[in-house]
Amino acid sequence: MRIPEDLIIPDAKITQYLLVLKARNDKSKFLAQAGFTHENPEVLKLAIETQALVTEAIKEKSN
Repeated sequence: MRIPEDLIIPDAKITQYLLVLKARNDKSKFLAQAGFTHENPEVLKLAIETQALVTEAIKEKSN
């Protein structure tokens, strides 16, 4: 399954979800290990967009 080239990732998804420290299901610590922090959200967004263009997506389930 190809991810569309016109993929839109809202900035809030990066800054208010992925990079926010949470008590449960925290993703920010994992992302920080790779250098993605709240100080550089644009770097994470670019990495996701780049990966989406070169990697085939796998559909696991639908809801």
